[in-house]
Amino acid sequence: MTILLVVLLILVLIVLNVPVAYALLGGSAIYFLTNSSFTNETLTQRMISGVESFPLLGIVFFITAGVLMNYTGITKRILTFAKMVTGHLTGGLAKVNVLLSVLMGGLSGSNVADAAMQSKILVPEMVKKGYAPGFAAALTATSSIITPILPPGIALILYGYVGNVSIGDLFIAGIIPGLMLAAFLLVYVHFAAKKRGFEQVKDPVPKFSEVLYASKDALLAIMLPIVIIGGIRLGVFGPTEAGAIAVIYALIIGFLIYREMSFKDLLNALKESMQIIATVMIIIAAGTAFGWILTLEQIPQALTSSITERIEHPLLFLLIILIFLFVVGMFIEGNVLLIILTPIFMPMLGTYGIDPVHFGIFFILCLSIGTITPPIGTIMFTTAAITKVKIEVFIKEVIPFWVLLIVLTLVIIFIPALSLLLPTILS
Repeated sequence: MTILLVVLLILVLIVLNVPVAYALLGGSAIYFLTNSSFTNETLTQRMISGVESFPLLGIVFFITAGVLMNYTGITKRILTFAKMVTGHLTGGLAKVNVLLSVLMGGLSGSNVADAAMQSKILVPEMVKKGYAPGFAAALTATSSIITPILPPGIALILYGYVGNVSIGDLFIAGIIPGLMLAAFLLVYVHFAAKKRGFEQVKDPVPKFSEVLYASKDALLAIMLPIVIIGGIRLGVFGPTEAGAIAVIYALIIGFLIYREMSFKDLLNALKESMQIIATVMIIIAAGTAFGWILTLEQIPQALTSSITERIEHPLLFLLIILIFLFVVGMFIEGNVLLIILTPIFMPMLGTYGIDPVHFGIFFILCLSIGTITPPIGTIMFTTAAITKVKIEVFIKEVIPFWVLLIVLTLVIIFIPALSLLLPTILS
């Protein structure tokens, strides 16, 4: 009965617009305070145990590396390279938007950071070129979903940590689905730009020497994900150490190679990193405490038994999970759901014979869709706020992108090899 009251309190707090992490903490506090089996320190202990983990250092390092990249001049060089490659094509700037997400996603690991950066840099340029502001904002929000799927996505690290799944395998498994999403978006924006008459004046076709110069300038940034994946697969370092190497890599580029980073920039980057890291860690701490309560009350076991008795086929199970996550993701932040639901889903995977790496990519993609859906989609609000696009306009423009994302998710459900091929080959 207590767990029902806890869940009800959490839902009420969320409805009252209390941040989800604090709503979870409030519900968890009530559970521990009303149960005589626990001391007053139990909640604090559970929270600390949730963040006191070596693998989570990877999140700290990759967030810091991603923020540092914005101060090194890498972002500017990657943008120049993306414009050289696709800027002269139909819907050139829209394709630059997608390509930039692919290239920057492998550096930042954070879809919020990616969406915010492109909203500031690229959306104003798109609007000047004749794109509808709502379309530019919706595309930016959707393309940022590529980021958590590609290595070193923060969501991949979280899922691997909570579900005890190889983070190295998850990094590799996300490559094909991430590139597929980029391909889907490139095709769609090509026809959308053609039909709606966006970007009537195209950039001139670049000379080979210009492309070569731009690619040389962006090569150091493009090489980072390759270094990370290669190092992990060759056993030179693990995912956590890879994050530390990414930070050192960013500092070397900023101070010694491009020489565009000052010590003032370094302090600003570290300050910005700490703010993002603190937000993520509070979510992890709160989610861990609540997840421990669910485990204590044997909720995962009860749900596993109930679901497996009613659903026999694994594909039907995944389709139901897709619908469930699409709805729940509208109201609760993705990282919170990742921490809470992963321990609940993991026991079910063995029953249905679903590979946890394949499920992880599917799971993260489903949660990412929720970030661009009302009423509390984090990417939706971030993008709309920066671009000053009204939410109702954003929703109207984002509908075709929802369809694309759902189609891609269904493809991944029915063809597990898309996420399992590379881990199998490289294992």
